[in-house]
Amino acid sequence: MARLIVKSPYIQCGKQNAGGYLRYIATRERVEIIPDDRPPTRKQEQLITKLTKDFPDVKELLEYEDYTAHPTKAHASSLITLALEEHWKQVQQTDGYMQYIATRPRAERLGDHGLFGDADHVDLGAAMSELEHYTGNVWTHILSLHREDAERLGYNNAQAWRSLLRAHRNDIAAAMHIPPQDFRWYAAFHDEGHHPHVHMMAWSVKPGQAHLDRNGIRQMKSQLTNDIFQQELLHVYEQKSVSRDDLIRETRKVMLELSRQMRETVCEHTQAEQMIWKLSRQLGEVKGKKSYGYLPRPIKRQVDEIVDQLERIPVVNECYQKWWELQCQVNAFYSGKQQPRPPLSKQKEFRAIRNAVIREAENIRLGKIAFEDERMEERGEWVDNWEVSYESLWLRARIEDNKLPLDQRDEAAEDLERLAEYGDVHAQYFLGLLYRDGGLLLPDTEQAVRWLELAAKRNLPAAQYALGKLYLSDDPEVHDADNGIQWLERAAQNGNADAAYHLGKEYLTGKSVQKDAVKAAEYLRHAADQNHRWANYLLGKLYLTGNGVPKDEETAWNCFRIADAYGHPYAQYVLERQEQWHQPQLLMTVSRLLYHMSNIFRDNAPVPAAQPRLHIDRKRMRELQELRIALGHQPDDHEEEQTQTQTWGGMTMKGW
Repeated sequence: MARLIVKSPYIQCGKQNAGGYLRYIATRERVEIIPDDRPPTRKQEQLITKLTKDFPDVKELLEYEDYTAHPTKAHASSLITLALEEHWKQVQQTDGYMQYIATRPRAERLGDHGLFGDADHVDLGAAMSELEHYTGNVWTHILSLHREDAERLGYNNAQAWRSLLRAHRNDIAAAMHIPPQDFRWYAAFHDEGHHPHVHMMAWSVKPGQAHLDRNGIRQMKSQLTNDIFQQELLHVYEQKSVSRDDLIRETRKVMLELSRQMRETVCEHTQAEQMIWKLSRQLGEVKGKKSYGYLPRPIKRQVDEIVDQLERIPVVNECYQKWWELQCQVNAFYSGKQQPRPPLSKQKEFRAIRNAVIREAENIRLGKIAFEDERMEERGEWVDNWEVSYESLWLRARIEDNKLPLDQRDEAAEDLERLAEYGDVHAQYFLGLLYRDGGLLLPDTEQAVRWLELAAKRNLPAAQYALGKLYLSDDPEVHDADNGIQWLERAAQNGNADAAYHLGKEYLTGKSVQKDAVKAAEYLRHAADQNHRWANYLLGKLYLTGNGVPKDEETAWNCFRIADAYGHPYAQYVLERQEQWHQPQLLMTVSRLLYHMSNIFRDNAPVPAAQPRLHIDRKRMRELQELRIALGHQPDDHEEEQTQTQTWGGMTMKGW
């Protein structure tokens, strides 16, 4: 697999001779590439043995792979050269290494020497003097390609690398946490063996300012890789894109289906439940913020163990495996290493799962009533068609008919607004929902409030309920907790069971109104008396725990039976495990976590391309051609042909 190899050791100026290293990379002549299949010399074998012993990471080099696969003089020479260069600050202090370096030939030159940088002409003496008087750290990046990749992509010469590094100097500076104006760098190209490479020395004019960590190296490698291999897109990406897009599309289908199954799964996992119960007790000893990054290590380990237990649930494991298979396809372009699938707790894209576990455990510790109503149907916004005027009903049907031409739907929306202005209460209500939800009209919560309020003041319960929820939403333009509660109360008084249920939740949580468990229970009873299944389910939990109501197990189980009779998705599960309610908060915990996890997996599902085939627009094609020319390439007939036949939606390799 084609890939870019990046190594980033550094030299401590004052302790190591950075100027000498600069002179070395600038004045080496390139090794003449002569196939030599003879076995390595005894001296080469001894030196390689010493190198791998002194510097174990030498075995990670591409050159080491070549040498072990085919131990020849040429491969040994390439390996030794790059290994010495990568560990310069250590080997320069060792006579044996330095003797070898002194006998090596020199670099490809762009004049008197091979050094290049921001300026068109580099003064080697001045550059060495600058480094000799520098007191900070200097990073010595090594960028390497396979010979066949370098030849195919045009990176087999110093000019192409100079253009590339100049184009990305600010990106490299950012990865090293150096402001662009403080960034200094020089580089030289070595046309060495099977792996031509560039040595780049980079530092800040302000000693101590630069900092390069693993994330910075990954960032730098990703940006350079995107640019280097983007040139290949013009010739081979079309063939790759079909299979890639098919893979993404099929993977997404499977992941979305699996995440749907997760949301709808009622799951019993005794071991995970007990671990969450233990975590809830541990959190009682933690002061401060209850999130993963702030927890002590022992508690973090407990959270990780819970997540890894959840990973063992078949639907979770299958969904994670599908995601990982696609991720490996993407990673293969940047790295040839085959990595084992990490535990779910260690996968950074799914860190939100850990905090979901913590939140559930904390709710158990605090005795908070949890809500499993994400799947609740909002019947409170429904109106009976027989109450609606024919004009309003007909216009709404046309607006919602996606098969109609857009101009006809727009005309229907205009007619609906005129009808609302004439005073049709249902037209006012429908128009408010249309502005709230968007779709045909641009979302406008202020307009939504205006029209819903007109309908609500005319005592339409559905409008009162919708208006109350809108005022209680997080939209800063319309948020008004007091008004929200008042309109929900009016809707509940007018017989809207959903409004009563939501009021019960608000008084339980204390999010928008002062917490009052007794009042919450009253509103829930009001909704439950109307056979509201979610209210019956929640009321059953309150009676079982004695939260806001006298503890009454018989009444609790009657509430669960009513909820089950009206099709509540979890009530049957609870009734079947009646004997386990000595820890009532635990019973639905894993199922709630599966719901949270399903959303996280859904959000991380790969997004397929808009079309199954590669499309490159003229503007993007022109940009790619200009970049190729800047790097010293010549446009060819194939590129011109593609310009005429392909359109592209802006997909880059990084966008996988």
